[in-house]
Amino acid sequence: MIEKKIVPAFAELSEFASLSAGGSVVFATDDFFAPCENMLNDSEPIFIADKYTEFGKWMDGWETRRKRIPGHDWCILKLATKCVIRGLLVDTAFFTGNYAPKYSIQAARLTPEEEALLPRRDTQMGSACSECDLERVKQLRSDKWEEIVPITALRPGFEESRMNYQKVLSDESWTYIRLNIYPDGGIARLRVYGEAKPEAPPHDQLVDLASMLSGTTCLGYSNAHYGHPRNIIKPNKGETMADGWETARRLDRPEVLEAKDDGTLKVLGEEWAVFKLGFCGTIKEICVDTAHFKGNFPDSIKLEGALLDEDWSEEKPCHWYNILNPSKLSANKEHWFSCNSDVISHIRVTIAPDGGISRIKTFGHIEPNIF
Repeated sequence: MIEKKIVPAFAELSEFASLSAGGSVVFATDDFFAPCENMLNDSEPIFIADKYTEFGKWMDGWETRRKRIPGHDWCILKLATKCVIRGLLVDTAFFTGNYAPKYSIQAARLTPEEEALLPRRDTQMGSACSECDLERVKQLRSDKWEEIVPITALRPGFEESRMNYQKVLSDESWTYIRLNIYPDGGIARLRVYGEAKPEAPPHDQLVDLASMLSGTTCLGYSNAHYGHPRNIIKPNKGETMADGWETARRLDRPEVLEAKDDGTLKVLGEEWAVFKLGFCGTIKEICVDTAHFKGNFPDSIKLEGALLDEDWSEEKPCHWYNILNPSKLSANKEHWFSCNSDVISHIRVTIAPDGGISRIKTFGHIEPNIF
């Protein structure tokens, strides 16, 4: 019997440290065995047994040298946008004898003047930060930033122990985090889950209401077998199929497919995902991108909206109305649709019968003071 991994609820939220979300490394004390940027890669960590570099064993993560001077290693990461952090994942995959024994997390909201103190990041394996860069960063006093995760033990990177989840209780919003490792070692991946807290744009400015950077979050879905629907609200173009929402093939597909009068297929079932918008608003234009989905794009998509003054749940009745009627999709392409929605707070994206999409964007205007 295969044991099901328990994933905490916060890990269903948007993620703000990965490269595809817009996260970045701005400083690291040491990049000797493997540069810090690896830790933010979207791909799952891999291990290649016989791969070595001139500096030692190649590892898919951030790994510092064995420290032989006073202190400990740390790095500063810029998050994709200002956000409340609800939880983290520190993944030590394949770091079995070289993982960082302990870590802690500090956080801050930096002003433009403080950001100007950050040195230009020069990513080089086999290197450590220069004394000049270290002195510049010390002006930020990052060692005094708010501690949101105290010193916490990590587990080795075996399959059964690699996933180190940590809930965060602070309701403050942050733009940067400092990851401390004690005293040195490696981490394969770092994920930062939470909710974006952007400033409200002017009501006459056209914005992507569905973007995670606007504060939109995925609340529920029917199927995420190959990729989570939160991926489709990321701001950047999808990198691969893995960076989109993809479902399993539905088992209730007809044996022989037939088309309806509108050209969409007659199917028995469909898959859906519900999102709460960061701001209530009206949608004027929709873009559905099936980039990388060439043999597994959905036949059709529809978009519905609702204005809810309470939390959505799958069990609670909710009136949805059509914003985009079922519309045919095609492979590896952006599809643009015009619409004119009422004011909404939530959207439901439905694909039929199954498959994957890379991104969805809903351009419109916010409506302040709705609730």
